Amino acid sequence: MSEPTKTALHDKLEAMGATFSEDGGWWWFESLGDVQAEYNAVRTGVGVWDLSPLIKWEFKGPQAAEAADFINANDIVGAKPGQVRYGPFLNAEGAVLDDGTIYKISDDHIMVMTNDEGHAPHFAEHLSAFDVEVTNIAREMPHLAIQGPGSRELVQSLTDVDLSSLKYFWFIPEKVQVAGASGYLARTGFSGELGFEFFTTPDQIGQVFDAVLDKGAVPFGVAAIYPLRLEAGLLIPGYDYEPGETNPYDCGLEKFVRMDKDAFLGREALEAVAADPPNRYKTLVYEGDFQENGSPITKNGEPVGVAREGIESPAFGNIAGAMLAKEFATDGESVEVNGVTAKVHPWGIYDPEKKRPRS
Repeated sequence: MSEPTKTALHDKLEAMGATFSEDGGWWWFESLGDVQAEYNAVRTGVGVWDLSPLIKWEFKGPQAAEAADFINANDIVGAKPGQVRYGPFLNAEGAVLDDGTIYKISDDHIMVMTNDEGHAPHFAEHLSAFDVEVTNIAREMPHLAIQGPGSRELVQSLTDVDLSSLKYFWFIPEKVQVAGASGYLARTGFSGELGFEFFTTPDQIGQVFDAVLDKGAVPFGVAAIYPLRLEAGLLIPGYDYEPGETNPYDCGLEKFVRMDKDAFLGREALEAVAADPPNRYKTLVYEGDFQENGSPITKNGEPVGVAREGIESPAFGNIAGAMLAKEFATDGESVEVNGVTAKVHPWGIYDPEKKRPRS
């Protein structure tokens, strides 16, 4: 077995005292030791995360947009250059293989981001009819997530680009300068807060990281991301759904499935469930300890759903995602998981309407 890939910032973070965890063939930055401080920085100030292990695929060619449109359930062809779309990548049976974001640079140049690096055979099999070349560029394009209420002011201090007009889920489709480095700047993130992501090169990312730290940002890692993302209602494969098994209507992805499109992989298999989805994805707030991922949810002793990954939230106590039968997916409903009472809340309990990242 080969050694996990180190990001371009690995050695710098290690020298700062960082711990790391291996996932998907990469070393992910875990924490500098004070997870609460890292969490607080994102919620109240500015945090910076080395998100380089997130996989980037370059779709290039005359049918790049059409290929991305077919392999993802959201509308990619209809997006404008500079627009970011989020949605599920499905298999032919309509189950979610992964979820991710698609950055439309132009009709013939798309950047696709996924969690899993193993999708090359899937893309090759299902995109063979399209005039497009698909390349894994993750190692050539590291990137930083700069997140928190103070992120706009901080990033603005490092670039001449006017960020006041950069809307949520848009990016600048031409490369711009941030802290003297060239790359793509996006108003996206995985924190539930106002935030930006900057995609650059291995030889330039260090200077951007240093500049962001000099402006007062706090490095944060996956240990802080777990409560941040669960509070914000952001999915992780294997934690919130089983890749290749769960349909998008069971894990809260229904609004990103465009059944009005002519075709996308898995569409036909979804038609029946799309007509009347039986389940909803919600947040559970436990009145005791959170329970194991996959534990049955019951009401009056009868099964009504499945609890997913749980964590101790600094803001809400013990919480978890939950797939619930729609009859019991009402906010305020009381259910049980392994004898522990839990209350049903919106998925994205921290900010269900996403007002903070849109601010």
